[in-house]
Amino acid sequence: MRTTLNLLVLSLLVISVVPSLVSAAETGIGVGVNIETEDFEPLVFMCDNRVVFDDATEPGRVSGDGQELVERINNYAFEGEQVHWQVLVMDKNGIDKVKDVYATVGSSQGAGNDIEVNCRRTSGYGSPEQSIIAESCNARILEEELRTFNSELMAYYDCTFTVETSDSMYGEHWITVEAEDMDGLLGTMDENEYWFFNPVIALSIDGDLTFDNVRPGTDSYSSTLLVGNDADQGSGVMMDMFISGTDFYDSASSGAKCPTTNQLSLDSFRYFATNGAYSTSQDIGNGRGAGVRDAEGYVGIGYGIGFNNPNVFYNGYEILQAQKVGPYYTANLLAPGAEMAVTFKLSLPEPCNGDFDTGSIYFWGEAI
Repeated sequence: MRTTLNLLVLSLLVISVVPSLVSAAETGIGVGVNIETEDFEPLVFMCDNRVVFDDATEPGRVSGDGQELVERINNYAFEGEQVHWQVLVMDKNGIDKVKDVYATVGSSQGAGNDIEVNCRRTSGYGSPEQSIIAESCNARILEEELRTFNSELMAYYDCTFTVETSDSMYGEHWITVEAEDMDGLLGTMDENEYWFFNPVIALSIDGDLTFDNVRPGTDSYSSTLLVGNDADQGSGVMMDMFISGTDFYDSASSGAKCPTTNQLSLDSFRYFATNGAYSTSQDIGNGRGAGVRDAEGYVGIGYGIGFNNPNVFYNGYEILQAQKVGPYYTANLLAPGAEMAVTFKLSLPEPCNGDFDTGSIYFWGEAI
């Protein structure tokens, strides 16, 4: 019994000198995080509100100042005319990161051309803060279609570009709307436009209007003149053509009389014109000086020394009044480089004496 107790005491002593151990169930280590947010390039979507407006300088046959320029069918524009777009701009970094939205004009398609006009931010499209993006904006990121308007990421802008004078804007240029963010990233509207600004418009006359040795009381015919649209090549300027004239006088002191005074009336002249499939033989003869066409298809000429009374010219002074579509006689339109053939007939009164060399017949062209 004693021996047993001694051994027990010894065992306790041994245990007391063994170092104590610490036990744990978890451990951990820190890892650094590097998150790089995409610098999102702004997106610009053109909605359906694109309109071209007429100017006050030269109002057309249909459109007046500030009205939609419905007759313009080719890509040319003159000083004061305007193009208006409404666009939707989106930036996934936040719409407040968009620094500027503007229309640019330049020689190349895409971003980076000269800034011409700033756009104005608007509250909504159609109605203020509309929650659904209009389908006409075709807003999408690749195959993802954007339908819900998010004011944190998106905004609508109105952009109105006005053509300046030919001193600063002449020739062919690309136009588009661009958005720039604070990092200098640029996004452009897909629908770039190509315009010819302030094209030079001119008419060409090939031939002479001469009547030699005309016997009083007879009809005499001139050689055929070619009247052409001589606008800038490539401009696409369509010309609406008109004709007017004056009476004629003998510049010499010759005792002229035709038939009752020293004046040859413009009513003594008629003309025959052809342009493609149409001629004055199909003419309705509205408003002409000597009335409707004669048996040969010749028509009279109205009085005028300047295109200063458009309402009169628009209602009877067209060279050809055939094939009317809307307000225009399409047979009366000339594309750049195109020509009409015009032959004149002089029905000289009887009695008549004198050489009538003073007076004019005028050709006019208005860009539509």
